Amino acid sequence: MTKESRRSTVPPMHQMHARYREKNRTAMNYVFSVILGTVALSYGSVPMYKMICQTTGWGGQPIKSAAHGGDSTIDPSERLKPIESHPRIRITFNGSVSDVLPWKFVPQQREVRVLPGETALAFYTATNTSSEDIIGVATYSVTPGQVAPYFSKIQCFCFEEQRLNAGETVDMPVFFYIDPEFVTDVNMKGIETVTLSYTFFKAKYDKDGHLRPVPMGR
Repeated sequence: MTKESRRSTVPPMHQMHARYREKNRTAMNYVFSVILGTVALSYGSVPMYKMICQTTGWGGQPIKSAAHGGDSTIDPSERLKPIESHPRIRITFNGSVSDVLPWKFVPQQREVRVLPGETALAFYTATNTSSEDIIGVATYSVTPGQVAPYFSKIQCFCFEEQRLNAGETVDMPVFFYIDPEFVTDVNMKGIETVTLSYTFFKAKYDKDGHLRPVPMGR
């Protein structure tokens, strides 16, 4: 092979630099996501975790944006038009609690099937199995994660204090819909099942009076 032919197989220097920068950027984004997720979920305040997830869609949390009902000037009823031509989507439910929270927390239904743009109501049941009154707070996620921008909750109990008296049992509703734009997104093609998961943590307050979840296993 001649010097000229060998030289022609080597990518231009600016292309090599561009690939190197892109590889570094991808690696840094991954590392940042892992660190941010660990800190925000385990040690950060609930409001901060909520803000991060709703802004970025990270953690499978629905994004609140103008494109998906986040703009208060948009009438929600304009989005609530069931797409009859689309197959129904199977929504399943999971519930879990932190190791330090003596509660029983389970979904009342195994699944529901909805059309994009159709509202649905689901319930979870929480029971304080201890002899003390306890305040809990729940976080949630949606899987597959790419569905999160289209999973819109009109009303739910997430990120709010839930006080259960000793031995008390309460029903917790979740009112939601899949945004109709789900149908036109090519990335949603083939997705037939979506899972909504909640985890309850024991709540506590830091020295500044901010509500924080007690990390798992503590």
